[in-house]
Amino acid sequence: MATKLNLQHLKAFVRDQELAAMAPQVEAAHRLLEERSGPGSDFLGWVQLPKEYDREEFARIQAAARKIQSDSDVLVVIGIGGSYLGARAALELLRSPFYNNQKKSTPDIYFVGNSISPDYLNTILALCEGRRLSVNIISKSGTTTEPALAFRVFRELLEQQYGKEGARSRIYATTDKARGTLKELSDREGYETFVIPDDVGGRYSVLTAVGLLPMAVAGIDIQQVMEGAAAAVDELSCPDLMQNDAYRYAACRNILYRKGKRVELMACYEPAFALMNEWYKQLFGESEGKDQKGIFPASVIFSTDLHSMGQYVQDGSRILFETVVDIQRPTQDFFIKDDPENLDGLNFLSNQQMSVVNRKAMQGTVLAHTQGGVPTMLLEVPEINEFEFGYLVYFFERACAISGYLDGVNPFDQPGVESYKKNMFALLGKPGYEAQKAALEAQLG
Repeated sequence: MATKLNLQHLKAFVRDQELAAMAPQVEAAHRLLEERSGPGSDFLGWVQLPKEYDREEFARIQAAARKIQSDSDVLVVIGIGGSYLGARAALELLRSPFYNNQKKSTPDIYFVGNSISPDYLNTILALCEGRRLSVNIISKSGTTTEPALAFRVFRELLEQQYGKEGARSRIYATTDKARGTLKELSDREGYETFVIPDDVGGRYSVLTAVGLLPMAVAGIDIQQVMEGAAAAVDELSCPDLMQNDAYRYAACRNILYRKGKRVELMACYEPAFALMNEWYKQLFGESEGKDQKGIFPASVIFSTDLHSMGQYVQDGSRILFETVVDIQRPTQDFFIKDDPENLDGLNFLSNQQMSVVNRKAMQGTVLAHTQGGVPTMLLEVPEINEFEFGYLVYFFERACAISGYLDGVNPFDQPGVESYKKNMFALLGKPGYEAQKAALEAQLG
């Protein structure tokens, strides 16, 4: 079994004939993808990656993970955006949000280089003190500000702790195959390197060494991850809209967007899904948010956020639709016992598994939200495991690409992220930005 799309609660908002009318547009988008003839066609390496990945490098990833497990108490993963979100999402979903606090035979894993906060960096440094350490630096260029700064710090720490020779065997660089500052440094210093493929953008890179090495270090079965994604390739490459759940999801999103539903709220009733929500937000936000258009990706974890955002979802501005990730079987359940005193009045919940209560909360909320005017789709995930994770990742990647093409944008570039970088570099006094620096400081007063 694998992820399935359930549209039973969408019928009041999207008619069958509306969905059927999208078929020619979806087929056209499918051709752009398969024939590599659409915008961003240089970045379609992810399409067949789960079936055509480099087996030799895959074996080196597994060997490196075993080495890190044997000689390290901590792995520090340095990266930002697509260079860390997928791995962290996998770690929390497939292991636990409390992975680092659990008794286990694998190293703790901390993620740095995803902010410029000195408080955050100092906290991670303190957690690493006195412990055996390895580092995985992930950067295509090696010059992105946040990870490059963090790598400076941890490279120096490793060289102080182990000497240059010892540090060399504890630094793993995931970077460009042939060029860039990090690749040049790695070749010079003798770091083991893994490849970010030229034709796979950062937000589509979780099934490359970018995500696979940290996953493997955590004891996640990356072979099963790739098998799940390969199954998705087989099932989701069909051009027929009515036979392809990823395409139906993309089509429904676009129908709702054209009706004024500008926000997609990704909801799940498992807290371990929170970082998957963050990965989804980058994937869709960076892919679709262009040319003054695009669905805004937002997320919640229910039932937690029903006590903070539930009022708005139920009764606020009707600008959003909801996609509920329905994980149908928990990894572990909890039996609710009867309380003889029943002071809290909850004995009506007794003598059943907590997963039943969670499911009824989900069903009741879906009914309430649809009755309140919120279109809702269900993505039914049978259970949490490596195979289903790989399948779900590819499901979203494929749906995102088609959805972007349906909206008339290039789903694989990100021109807008350069604007803030130029301003930041100018204000920090980077050489070559002197004129911009004076103009920006004048605006700031």
